[in-house]
This record gives sequence, structure tokens and C-alpha cells, in this order.
Amino acid sequence: MEVAAFCAQSKVLVVAGKGGVGKTTASAALAMLAAKRGLRVLLVELEGRPALARAFGAGGPLDYDDVELWKGDPGAVHGRWITPDDALLEYLADHGFQRVSRRLVSAGVIDVVATAIPGIRDVLVLGKVKQLERGDAADLLIVDAPATGHAVTFLTSASGLLDAARGGPVRAQAAEVLEMLNDPARCRVLLVTLPEELPVSETIEAAYRVEDEAGVQLGPLIVNGVETVAPGLSTPAAEAAAAAGVELSGDDQAALDASREFALGRHGLQESQMARLAAELPLPQLELPALATPAIGPAELELLANALGESIGRLPEDETLWR
Repeated sequence: MEVAAFCAQSKVLVVAGKGGVGKTTASAALAMLAAKRGLRVLLVELEGRPALARAFGAGGPLDYDDVELWKGDPGAVHGRWITPDDALLEYLADHGFQRVSRRLVSAGVIDVVATAIPGIRDVLVLGKVKQLERGDAADLLIVDAPATGHAVTFLTSASGLLDAARGGPVRAQAAEVLEMLNDPARCRVLLVTLPEELPVSETIEAAYRVEDEAGVQLGPLIVNGVETVAPGLSTPAAEAAAAAGVELSGDDQAALDASREFALGRHGLQESQMARLAAELPLPQLELPALATPAIGPAELELLANALGESIGRLPEDETLWR
């Protein structure tokens, strides 16, 4: 499948996953990939962390006003941080309460409202995402969602609020958000995992909850941190040394063989977890390679974006095969 066709499946892609699996990295890589194909991409950050901006070489964290993170020709990546307070300020201003909106927020009104109306914080944020999706701010919106536990609550907030509210603007907002979430042409969720037992188990559980409870359609899974096996690892140290005309001491040979067996064993464990994931979740897997780096910057992001593009290129052209 072409990257442009993949990105045209839905205008909003919500990227979620267990904390520590690299969902922010995956969000940034997907954004850069789409922008390199000429799309205007808006990255939406919800937790005020600097990692998203730093991946593009910018300072962080992001602010409510969008900033340019990467510029191509003609594609670009912009980023912004959406908070419930800022979303409420804008909502009140749009409805004629601009003069008192900041005073209401600074007085902690949103905390009172959030206590009285569970889910209102998430609906305010999703309402802003919906507004951006309906506007001309970008060709593709990528939302770096909270960790999976909160992500499910985040995505089900609109349906819960719709059941609780009998009428008025709050109910109307929830209904419009729910309409976006339930339309796969407008919104899908991409779950990110590591090829390890616990993250895979949590991803499988989260996938069924997202579809059953939130009613949001899933796109392909992103498997981060996939290690590759160099061809030479299949050859024992003594055999490789003999072929190269190198003499090894017994200790050196033992150390090299132990390292080789560890790498092969780790790769085997990753493959078994990816096979389990495929068996329990019939969705294609997009692979991101493991990088030996303490942080993700522009150079690493470029490598990950290219790898993601190669994985998308292996998807079937017929979307019905992975819907």
C-alpha cells in the first residue's frame, strides 16, 4: 500500500499504547513519514511532555498554539498541546463568554465542572480535535494519546457523557465527538507495543476494549523495538574465525558464542510474541527497528520514518483485508 493511501484512510489517527512502548516516537515517525509524502500533518500532544518536540530537534514541551516542527516541500509537521483548560477557554470564547472565560478557568471552574460531569475534560479535548478535523488545519491529525488505561477512558468519555446529559451544548458536543470516533473514514486507533510478553498482553486486551467499549476502529499495530539478526550470527565463533583466518582464545570464543546465543534467543522470543499477537489480533503489524540510542532526535526519527514507510508498503492494497 502506498503511504499516501494509508494516510487517506482516516483524517485522525489516535496513537495509543502502554507507557514506555514508544507511542510518542511512533507518532513522530508517522508524522514525518506523512509529511515527506507531501501532507500537512498536525501532531497533537495531550500530556505536556517534551519528547515529541525534541524528536524533531525543537525545544519542548509544545504549547496550545501550533508550531512548525518539520518543513518539507510541500509537506510539513506542526505540533500543539491541547489541554482541557485551553479547550474550555476557546469554547467559551466561541460562545460569547470571552470576557469572563479566563476568570472562570483561573477560578478552578473546570475542576468543579469535571467533578459534576465525569468525562467532560476528555470531551473538551476531543471536541477540539473534532474541530481541527473538520477544519483545514491539516491533511492528517495524529493524536499522541495517553497510555492505554487512560486512553480507553479518554475514547469512551463521549459515549458516557451522551448517556448522562439530557440536552444542551455539552450533549451536542459529546454527540459530535462520538460521531467522529465511530466513523473509520474520520478516525482510527493505532496501538503501539513492544515484542515482549507484558506489552503484547496489554495490547491485546486494549484492542478489544477500544473496539467494544469505544467503538473506534483499529488500524494496523505498530511493533516498536524489533531487533534484526545479522547473517553472521548463525555461524559459531570458531567457524567464523577459521574462515577469516583469525585465531581466538578459548575465552574469547566462549564469550562470542554466548553473546551470539543471547542475541538469537532474544530474537526468538520477539518472534514468538509477534506470532502470538498476530494469532490473537488479526491485524497487520508495522515494524519499527530497535535503535541503540538513549534518545530520539531528528536523525533517529528519519530512520524510523523510513522503516515505517517500508512496513506500510508491505500492507495489502485492499483495505478490507485489515479493517
